Amino acid sequence: MQYQAGRLEAPDRLLHSSVDSLRSWLLGKPLEYDLNMDVVRPFKWFWVASIWSGIAVFDATQTVVSMRAEGMHHAWLELFATTLLAWLPWALATPLLVRLGRRYPPSYLRLSFWLTHLAAFIGINLISAAWNTWLEKWLNPYQLHPPPGPFTSILFDRFYNGILSALILYASILAISYVLDSRERLALQQTEAARLNEQLSKAQLDALRRQIEPHFLFNTLNAVAGLVRENKNEEAVTMIAALSDFLRRTLEESSRQQVPLGEELEFLQKYLDIQKVRFADRLQLTMNIPLDLATAQVPFLILQPVVENAIKHGIAKRVQGGTIRIAAFRSNGMLKLNVYNDGPGLPENWEEARSGIGITNMRTRLQSLYGDSFELSLRNQDPGGVELSVSLPFREK
Repeated sequence: MQYQAGRLEAPDRLLHSSVDSLRSWLLGKPLEYDLNMDVVRPFKWFWVASIWSGIAVFDATQTVVSMRAEGMHHAWLELFATTLLAWLPWALATPLLVRLGRRYPPSYLRLSFWLTHLAAFIGINLISAAWNTWLEKWLNPYQLHPPPGPFTSILFDRFYNGILSALILYASILAISYVLDSRERLALQQTEAARLNEQLSKAQLDALRRQIEPHFLFNTLNAVAGLVRENKNEEAVTMIAALSDFLRRTLEESSRQQVPLGEELEFLQKYLDIQKVRFADRLQLTMNIPLDLATAQVPFLILQPVVENAIKHGIAKRVQGGTIRIAAFRSNGMLKLNVYNDGPGLPENWEEARSGIGITNMRTRLQSLYGDSFELSLRNQDPGGVELSVSLPFREK
């Protein structure tokens, strides 16, 4: 079966940022920080809480189980709670470390980088040591008799003994943050590249349309004027109505990069209806399009400029007119589109002349849509005529 055709000062800005951060946290809407760097991912409170909770539960469980296995006698519930809560300062400090890491990345190797991270490391380690000392004195999980000694003595003991482990934790948090930010930044760059590529494709489509429409519009209006002079008013009205419908369809479809082949053929038919009024019996058209290919996706406005070029160079200059044959078929996962006209052949230097439909423009557009997965050829046929062939990946929406 065939298919027939405002500006803030520094203190105010800091206060504004703090208020926004607090509001975002209270509302459960993570804030995406802007630290004079590339846009980075929003802070994930849920994942931070989940990861630290998992670490804390694992550490507390293995501590209690291993000590009981060795026959020790402690207040197990208090020991579990003490070990579990010991990780709280690091969990709460993670957002600060991530933010400092973004503001002072490894590439920012200045004195302020070292002083900032050194101060943050000492502060967090000191707070963690104080918190653990308070838990130990309050809960006394090891059941010491007498209870633990002076707070200050235990505090500095835990501070010095925990420097190495705190340094590893600090560096690990920064490293993980840098890795995740790098992945997010790469994803954003890829998204931006895809968006720019889409804009390029649309720009190329618009450029092709602007190249086609004026020439077509002028010829059509001249044809309408000729019909009016010959008092063929009915034909003139028909051509004006067809032109109006054609231009309307062009504007409606301008935002779409690809359309089903069936729609592309309907659009082409609007164009051919105008040309049939202009050329009458001098234009013969044959379509060989299987109905099962009507849903195949093709670039919008891929056939009309080719057919217009065939009419311009193959038929318009010949008194007897000529024939245009449009065919489509599917082969090995590819959709083949062929447009043939029986007019004069291409000159030997046609590629250097860069005339006609703008083969380079069309090739660039197809490249932006399909990469290297397409073929485009324009060649003379025996015993005469010219055929343009396009091979695209067969896709259905």
